[in-house]
Amino acid sequence: MLTYSITKMNTPYYQPIHKEIDVFEHAYKCKIPFLLKGPTGTGKSRFIEFMAHKLETKLITISCHEETSSTDLIGRFIIKGAETIWLDGPLTTAVKEGHIIYLDEIAEARPDVIVAIHSLTDHRRELFIDKLGETVNAHENFMLVASFNPGYQRGFKELKPSTRQRFVAISFAYPEAKLEAEILVSETGIEKDTAKKLVNIATKIRNLTELGLTETVSTRLLVDAAKLIHIGLPKRLTVHVAVVEPLTDDLEVIQALKDLGDLMI
Repeated sequence: MLTYSITKMNTPYYQPIHKEIDVFEHAYKCKIPFLLKGPTGTGKSRFIEFMAHKLETKLITISCHEETSSTDLIGRFIIKGAETIWLDGPLTTAVKEGHIIYLDEIAEARPDVIVAIHSLTDHRRELFIDKLGETVNAHENFMLVASFNPGYQRGFKELKPSTRQRFVAISFAYPEAKLEAEILVSETGIEKDTAKKLVNIATKIRNLTELGLTETVSTRLLVDAAKLIHIGLPKRLTVHVAVVEPLTDDLEVIQALKDLGDLMI
């Protein structure tokens, strides 16, 4: 059974990078599907949480993986006592009640998920529930949002051009060094000088393309590191366990990055 979250939250911290807030607000008014593109830990999920709060609407988040199917999203029959009843899935709930649904890492899901959302991403704005033989027209406040990591999934699981063109899309990247340091300070209360050093370490590692890292240092990793330092964990140890170790299992690369971190922190 798929697990998902329905949230109506306190205002999450979010630092705008470009014009993404303005673009999303206009897309929401038109209820145009929205695609967030970018590496892990660049603020895609935080952004949609922020926008849901700003727009005063509920957000249903689905963390997609290779087993996520259309049945998980649309719904299924379950046995309750002596009878069989229908249970709406999170997508159907969002469509009926008018929430934002966020399909995180949509390319990881099974192909039938893409098929299921097609009629929600064009002029029809409707969801066909084949097991019931019913078509549900989307609530006027319903909006579909998805995220995609092109760098990680290139050559493996990609969105077809015909699917991409059903969305308005914005690319997320790591913030400029000054802004990223400000984010660390605002999120964790860490000292500015230490925040700058963490960002410098991240920038250096991000530029070491010869290491062949699948994923590089994300802002999320830096926030976690800053939290640990702020409550007293030694800086060098923090960089090792919160920045270096999550990146790779290659012992030589780990040692090289550890030495780099020790030098720069």
